[in-house]
Amino acid sequence: MIVSNATPLIYLSKIGKLGLLKRVFGEVYIPEEVKREAVDRGKELKKGDTLVIEKAIEDGWLKVSKAEPIESPIELEPGETAAISLAKKLGGQEVLIDEVSARTAARLLGLKPKGTVLVLLKTLEEGEMNLDEFLETMNDLVEHGFRLREEVYIEAIRKAREIEEAKS
Repeated sequence: MIVSNATPLIYLSKIGKLGLLKRVFGEVYIPEEVKREAVDRGKELKKGDTLVIEKAIEDGWLKVSKAEPIESPIELEPGETAAISLAKKLGGQEVLIDEVSARTAARLLGLKPKGTVLVLLKTLEEGEMNLDEFLETMNDLVEHGFRLREEVYIEAIRKAREIEEAKS
């Protein structure tokens, strides 16, 4: 179980990989604010990937929940604050969030932030994806506008190669 912000949902659905969240975490919780951002606003903008997220909610593994916002040590977007608040409410240790400021706030509030790249690495580690598929998926994310610092991208590829070598 993990709580997610909108960014991982949006980008994984854009590249047809939203199901990886279910494989890695089983159940994924999102606050109402994230649903509004990832589904409701996406529908208004006629974004096709929102239908994939909406189907995951209908299928029951992506669960929408409410949480009162907690005080954040850093100013964040409403969805980020809501995701961190929900993770704290549910007593979880981890939150799936990619933005640097939100990851910092999560750490300051005692959570372990995880990112979209970690989902791909875990999928590779579990044998659900090979190195070529990992690299292709990373490229797909970037091509669809996923922002990733160069050093993070290089580190992810290094870790992926380590995982692949350990398997053989």
